[in-house]
Amino acid sequence: MPKILNITGLEKTYSSGNKQLTVLQNISFDVEKGQTFSIVGPSGSGKTTLLGLCAGLDQPNSGSIELCGEDLKNLNEDERAQLRNKNVGFIFQNFQLLPTLTALENVSVPLELQGNKDAVKKSLDLLEKVGLGDRVHHYPSQLSGGEQQRVALARAFANAPSILFADEPTGNLDEETGEKVIQLLFELNKEAGTTLVIITHDLDLANRTQQILRLKGGRILTNERTAVL
Repeated sequence: MPKILNITGLEKTYSSGNKQLTVLQNISFDVEKGQTFSIVGPSGSGKTTLLGLCAGLDQPNSGSIELCGEDLKNLNEDERAQLRNKNVGFIFQNFQLLPTLTALENVSVPLELQGNKDAVKKSLDLLEKVGLGDRVHHYPSQLSGGEQQRVALARAFANAPSILFADEPTGNLDEETGEKVIQLLFELNKEAGTTLVIITHDLDLANRTQQILRLKGGRILTNERTAVL
């Protein structure tokens, strides 16, 4: 299978006063196109830092990142942003919806920025799919946490991304609501054929993906395939 994400020898350090703090050390792995992949580890293991590097939101001190066939170190900031806009979707723990926009507007903005003439129709279809057809004109403050995350799901899939990064997608939700969101995430993902990379500390969630990378103290503990097909 072709690789959509290829990470080789990644290192990330931060300066803290006079000290160098190593957050990630000697990280190498790859993700196949269309695969479901999870990165797990306790708080402070470097999961979110790794996600930021994989998506080109930050740069490593050394090592290489190839995303969608592009070596990120050969791209400037604008070019990395263009690559993300075209190929990458995000879902965050705290939803990251724009508070002054309705559910419909939150989903349709990325499409409109791309000049998609069917932005509103496509956004309505996606909101219907996530069970929010009757909430399209509500603002985030009028929606529950689970509903906000479903709007975020619809927005993430709106641009038909090649790869979707989900950072603790159920972190702010109760168990029952979180389960509904995860079911929707996997359903939409399967339908779209997107590559899904989930950052989580939830092993039950990780076990639903095809491969699990375990981090501890900024290093890879294990990288193993699961029984999920």
